Amino acid sequence: MAEEKIMGIDLGGTTVKFAILTTEGEIQQKWSIQTNILDEGSHIVPDIIASINHHLNLYDMQPKDFIGIGMGTPGSVDRKKGTVIGAYNLKWKTTQPVKEQIEKETGISFTLDNDANVAALGERWKGAGDNEPDVVFMTLGTGVGGGIIMEGDLLHGAAGCAGEVGHITVDPNGFECTCGKKGCIETIASATGIVQVARKLSEEYAGTSELKQSLDNGEDITSKDVFKLAEEKEDQLALMVVDYVCYYLGLACGNLGNSLNPSSLILGGGVSAAGEFLRSKVANYFEQFTFPQVTESTKIKLAQLGNDAGIIGAASLALKLKD
Repeated sequence: MAEEKIMGIDLGGTTVKFAILTTEGEIQQKWSIQTNILDEGSHIVPDIIASINHHLNLYDMQPKDFIGIGMGTPGSVDRKKGTVIGAYNLKWKTTQPVKEQIEKETGISFTLDNDANVAALGERWKGAGDNEPDVVFMTLGTGVGGGIIMEGDLLHGAAGCAGEVGHITVDPNGFECTCGKKGCIETIASATGIVQVARKLSEEYAGTSELKQSLDNGEDITSKDVFKLAEEKEDQLALMVVDYVCYYLGLACGNLGNSLNPSSLILGGGVSAAGEFLRSKVANYFEQFTFPQVTESTKIKLAQLGNDAGIIGAASLALKLKD
């Protein structure tokens, strides 16, 4: 009998990514489809089902060849019922019975979790986490999200909000956050937060700076522009912005390190493309905010899997279906 497979699905606002993997986490097939959010997202699940069944035929595979399917999705997830609600970028305003529909139409066991949690599982299993039992993942994108894995299991919390690391308060008098609080790390270290910091610091900056010139001229800038000017041109304002961001990111990571003491605290998402330039600065501040045993045992790392973290982590959910 052929070895059983697992399938991972990473559901995003623009694309749905799929992969068939071995139980060791090696990707064997990979494909994607566009996310059709028309008609309040009512086409999304039928499109996923059609794509799964089409590819099973294509690869001459049967439902019995699979342990299960795991999926990462935006929104609030009820893992027991297999439903999702409040995924606004998918136009899912009402409860979606995802598990029920997919199991019925594919004949394969199905499970799902929040997309940031699933990316954390992927990085922990096959990426920078080295499959260690205690790993925290922080994704720095349009917002700041994350996932916490302790003693091999994802933490979910009483309301499923464990791992919402973007809402750690680092500056009580800081920028307003979309969550209603002030000074969340998301308002500083996300892609949009970094631009917000640049605008704030630019107002008080009097020296010469290409970044300040761009802002004064009303040009659109991105977090990538800020890091590029800081690293490649040593633009003084850009360096100030990067230092400000890394200080508060180091503070948030320090709080996580002191509370949880993971072996790895992994930085992913688009902002982490700044690489070692970002990581080393955050690690320096992290050392300032942690006590000695944590400083020595918890390492700040960069994510390794990129866009594959979600599908690999989602597939790993399916392994639990066998237990």
